[in-house]
Amino acid sequence: MSRRLVGSVAATLVMALAAGCGGSSGADGKIELSLGLFSDFGYDKLIEEYMASHSNVKIEQRKVKMEQHNTQLATQLAGGRGAADIVALEEGVVSQFRASKDKFVNLAEYGAKDLKDQWAAWKWNQGTADNGEFVLGLGTDMGSLGLCYRSDLFAAAGLPTDRTEVAKLWPTWADYAKVADQFTAKTPNVKFVDTGRNVYKAILDQTEEGYFAKDDSYIAEKNDKVKTAFETAAALGTKQQTGALEPFSQDWNVALKQGSFATTTCPAWALALIKAGAGDAAAGKWDVTTAPGGGGNWGGSFLAIPKQGKHPKEAYELAKWLTAPEQQKRIFKETGNLPSQPKVYQDAEVQATVNDYFSKAPVGQIFATSAESLKPTYRGTKDSKVGPVFATALTRVEQGKQSAADAWTQALKEATDAAK
Repeated sequence: MSRRLVGSVAATLVMALAAGCGGSSGADGKIELSLGLFSDFGYDKLIEEYMASHSNVKIEQRKVKMEQHNTQLATQLAGGRGAADIVALEEGVVSQFRASKDKFVNLAEYGAKDLKDQWAAWKWNQGTADNGEFVLGLGTDMGSLGLCYRSDLFAAAGLPTDRTEVAKLWPTWADYAKVADQFTAKTPNVKFVDTGRNVYKAILDQTEEGYFAKDDSYIAEKNDKVKTAFETAAALGTKQQTGALEPFSQDWNVALKQGSFATTTCPAWALALIKAGAGDAAAGKWDVTTAPGGGGNWGGSFLAIPKQGKHPKEAYELAKWLTAPEQQKRIFKETGNLPSQPKVYQDAEVQATVNDYFSKAPVGQIFATSAESLKPTYRGTKDSKVGPVFATALTRVEQGKQSAADAWTQALKEATDAAK
């Protein structure tokens, strides 16, 4: 989901570190399955329902923040113990774990290839290896991109507020930067965007190749699209048009509540986070429209099954059920997480969905349209190590600690080292 950079510890949290164990059979004879997640996948009610219809199965969820989840999982796979029976792999790190596919069950052994046509082709391919012969994971949601904005702050700056007219303001990211200048001229005490990091990521996620070419060779230093994305975001930071906020942090929530910034890039899953951070007082002030450049993908995950579990067949049946079209639709209606299956996001009920909090924006239509034009960026094996280097560099620019040119030079050097 990528709730990606986020993940709250829920009441159902079961902290199971590397010393823990996978599924087993309990004293009551039930098959015990564990589900290792980050953030809210919308599974709480579904799991209760599954256990009610499968009286021999007991399921626990382990929910931790994404960074912790990824670190723990890598340790657990290396040590051969402690991983949950089913684990979520976020799209930004799926290439990293695909390189360790020998630690995972090939879901093709349980018939997963027969389900291929359920998913958008690119989504299915992200979760496979060996030309599709090895199925690493079944896709959950996707993160097709929109742009969220405060209509009241736009009005104060003399800008259009209707979402169709707002979209016309920024067909490209260069146009988005021009709108930032117009906004800042009229409302200098409000930041135009929460963080340049999100702008940078959104631009880069509209390219087919970013840090790595499709042969997994490192190309960031010679990929002009990476530099253009960095320069665009850094220029916003240099002009102090960004809030220099850590995405989805407590400071970000405070800024939301205070109305301190006017726009933010938003995949479908982020709407719930904005609502939670901004609170009821901001209902009807936020709206959603098309992102500059069109399309883009931020997030989306897969359910995979480590080999160390004792009940791979039962784990697969659960993962298959949780990612089935019927469940993806129910999750969208409850959480807003956009389905990764065309049959579902093209469903009339899904497309007709509006979000009351976001000024009754037709979010089903907006995000489904974005999904149709989505061309995912290739994620290299070390993408998750290289990306943060550029994000940190942009923060230095936003905080006035370094010029954009110097930050870029330093980032290139550090990223080259991280890619080795």
